[in-house]
Amino acid sequence: GARDMYRAYKDMREANYKGADKYFHARGNYDAARRGPGGAWAARVISDARENWQSGVSGRGAEDTRADQEANRWGRNGGDPNRYRPKGLPSKY
Repeated sequence: GARDMYRAYKDMREANYKGADKYFHARGNYDAARRGPGGAWAARVISDARENWQSGVSGRGAEDTRADQEANRWGRNGGDPNRYRPKGLPSKY
């Protein structure tokens, strides 16, 4: 699960595509959760830790953190990450 989360993070950084962060949040959680209960657990722990840290230092605010967590839960619960995919994001991702 942690590897799936890292791959989504790495792809998000590489893509550097405005408005795509929720897609990558959902995709990382989705991929990790598909590995089973351990993957879902890892995705939840990593997502919660990341959002708790970011909400304190990024300055993006509570609304962005809430939206990130919604995307995390959506993917972790088996929702299609493409719900958050922005138009124009290269098909590589």
